[in-house]
Amino acid sequence: MTGAPIIMRYRARVDSENGPQDLEFDADDEAQLRMRLAEMGLSLVDATPLGAKKRGFSLRKPVFERALFTQELIALLEAGLSLVETVETLRDKSKEGLNRTVLQGIVAALYEGEPLSRALERQPEHFPPLYVATVASAEQTGHLAEALKRYHHYDARLSTVRKKVVSSMVYPSIVIGTGAMIILFMAFYVIPKFSQVFATMKDMPVTVRMMLAWGNLVEAHGGVLLAALFAAVAGAGLSLRSAKVRNRLMSAFFSLPKLADYQRLFGLTRFYRTLGLLLAGGMSMVTSLELAAQVLPAHLQGALLQALDEIRAGKPLSGALPAANLTTPVAERLIRVGEQSGELAGMVTRSAEFCDEELDRAIDTLMRVVEPVLMLAVGGIVGTIIFLLYMPIFQLAGAVG
Repeated sequence: MTGAPIIMRYRARVDSENGPQDLEFDADDEAQLRMRLAEMGLSLVDATPLGAKKRGFSLRKPVFERALFTQELIALLEAGLSLVETVETLRDKSKEGLNRTVLQGIVAALYEGEPLSRALERQPEHFPPLYVATVASAEQTGHLAEALKRYHHYDARLSTVRKKVVSSMVYPSIVIGTGAMIILFMAFYVIPKFSQVFATMKDMPVTVRMMLAWGNLVEAHGGVLLAALFAAVAGAGLSLRSAKVRNRLMSAFFSLPKLADYQRLFGLTRFYRTLGLLLAGGMSMVTSLELAAQVLPAHLQGALLQALDEIRAGKPLSGALPAANLTTPVAERLIRVGEQSGELAGMVTRSAEFCDEELDRAIDTLMRVVEPVLMLAVGGIVGTIIFLLYMPIFQLAGAVG
């Protein structure tokens, strides 16, 4: 019996009119990879296998590979292919599935005479408004490859920031999860075992009576308690799928001291990067701000609307954003310099880089405080339970002695 066919992901270095390019492709082997590149009019210089993937059943929901699509689109456009030829080539090289379906939809829209931005707009689940706006602005200037390069760099930088934030939560999550498992083990196994020893005591302290009652409850209804606990955890997990529930939890989380400042800093990082990307693409200030508002936290969007009203009335960006508390001291000065020098897009992007650095320092400081506090909290709970378990035994030993 044969297993599912294996395909390989390759990083291919190819020769094009604009010099060497790095792309990623799926192929059965290097010969098939070379043949596909030849069909695109590209010459393979070097191929590095990135790993094997099985074709078969998967529980993971298929996702359109937008980053890979953008990279390949840039490379083929710079190689001299027309837009329709480029998208058709990408469609033909794709396997049957979501990627091919999305690309076929784009090709069909292009043949109907629609611009690429309108073709992408038809599939909002795969192409966010910012991506569509970037392409639309490039269609007016005729520099699509350059605009896509800016978006790809923007997306990569935001992804890096998100990964930093997520990775900073890994260690605290492990500590909390491990502590919870230890506490559950002690509550459902260790305490019931010890409670049988305490049952013979005459003068029992309050804590011993509580543990004895808990032990009797677990012995009588342990299965029901565990089932109810797992059902509660599963219910909490399902409720997190609701955007409303997630927003409430995030609001409560970021209402904690200092965390609100970190949320604002993360929001400003994304906002400045988005604004810089749109301004560099030739969009007007008001349109850029309206699109960039989507990446701000909800409580900051109202402040941006106030700033937008002032900008429409003629106030410069360097005056409207500080009045709405949407800058840092460094960003305020950089934006003012950008307006005076005519390099506003570049200075807004520089502001995002400074916010990145400040966010890195903030996360590092927070983790230095949170990690030992979590360890102390978990250790304190486990230590308290152990102390309460052994204290009556010491009293019994003293009485017998």
